[in-house]
Amino acid sequence: THEMGFAHEFADRVLFFDKGHIIEQGPPDHIFSNPTHERTQTFLRKIIAAGHRV
Repeated sequence: THEMGFAHEFADRVLFFDKGHIIEQGPPDHIFSNPTHERTQTFLRKIIAAGHRV
């Protein structure tokens, strides 16, 4: 899903992909509060800046 608020509330794990490869995975609380991959960090910053909930 691209609905991060939904994923955060209902998923046990989230995975972030880049060009078909998993770049980051783990529990939503951990990934959303402490993303380690640059692409995940950029994506989450853009989602938050657009006013979406994570």
